[in-house]
Amino acid sequence: MSEAVTQANLLLERNDVHGAAQILQRAERGGDALAARELGMWCLGGQVVRRDLAASRALFARAADLGDAESAAITRAFLAGGIGGPGDWQRAVQLLREAGTNDPEAARQLQLIEAMDLGPDGQPLRDHPFESLSDTPDVRLFPGLFSADESAYLIAIAEPMLEPSVVVDPVTGRQVRNPVRTSSAAAFPFRLENPAIHALNRRLAAASGSEVRAGEPLQVLRYEPGEQYHEHSDALPGVAPEHQRVLTFLVYLNEDYEGGETAFPAVGLKVRGSPGDGLLFRNASANGVPDPRAIHAGLPVTRGVKCLASRWIRASPLIVE
Repeated sequence: MSEAVTQANLLLERNDVHGAAQILQRAERGGDALAARELGMWCLGGQVVRRDLAASRALFARAADLGDAESAAITRAFLAGGIGGPGDWQRAVQLLREAGTNDPEAARQLQLIEAMDLGPDGQPLRDHPFESLSDTPDVRLFPGLFSADESAYLIAIAEPMLEPSVVVDPVTGRQVRNPVRTSSAAAFPFRLENPAIHALNRRLAAASGSEVRAGEPLQVLRYEPGEQYHEHSDALPGVAPEHQRVLTFLVYLNEDYEGGETAFPAVGLKVRGSPGDGLLFRNASANGVPDPRAIHAGLPVTRGVKCLASRWIRASPLIVE
C-alpha cells in the first residue's frame, strides 16, 4: 500500500471523503499506480463515491500503464466483458498474450482460450446439443459443456477464495449464512471475470439462449462429506419480473465423490452429471412467477468432495451501459 493510500484511508475513517480524494488524485497524477487503483476501486464499489464504471475502467487502465499487475488483470476483464465501455475481445486477448510471457496465470488463461472454438468477438461458434430430462419444469442436460482442462482450472482458481456459502434472506434481501446450505463457494464478479471465465460465461449464455450480462457472477461450489443444499427455489421472492432469476445453470466439475445428486422432488428426478456436463433448469415463468416444480436440492455428499460451477441467470441484463 502506498503512502497516499494509507493517508486517504485515515481521512476516510474521519469521513473526510473530499480530503482523501484530493490525496489520491494528486498521487495518481504523480504516477502512483496504487493511488490510481484505489480510485478505480472507489468508482467500482460505489460506496465512497457514486458508482461510475467508465471512470473505474479508465483508472484501472491508468494503474495498469503505471505497472500495477492487479489493475492490468482487471483491465483485461473489463475489456473482455464490455464493462465501463465497449467490449474489445481482441484487445483483451492481446493484453493477455503480452502478460503471459511473465505471468503464469495469464498464460494459463490464454492456453484455455486458444483451445476454445471462438469467433473474433469471443462468442462461441459451436452449438452444444442437450438432452431433455423434464418438460415441466424444463430441465436439460448438456454433455461435455466444459472440457476437462476448463473444469480443473475453475476448481484450482476457486480454491484459495472459498468461503462459507450464503443464501438471500427473504426479509432483508441480504446474503446470509443459513444451515439450509452447507458448502463453500467462490464467486467471480466482473472485476474477477478474466477473459477465460468470460468466455465460459458466454458459452453458458449461448447454451441457455440468454444475454451474457443477464448472468449473476459465476460461482464455484465445493461440498465436502455431509454437506448439502436442502430443498429450495432459486427464484427470488417479491422481485419485479425483469429481475427474476429465471434460469439456473450448473456444471459438474469432478467425479471423485459419492452422493451429491441434484434432485427435483416434484418430478422424481435425480441428476449426477459427469465432469463437464451442464444442467440447465427454469425456475420461473416468463412473468416472473416462481415454479414450485423447480424446487430442488443438492443431496448430501457421502464420500469425497463434489465441485461444480453455478450461474443464476436473470430475465434481463444486470449491467447496462
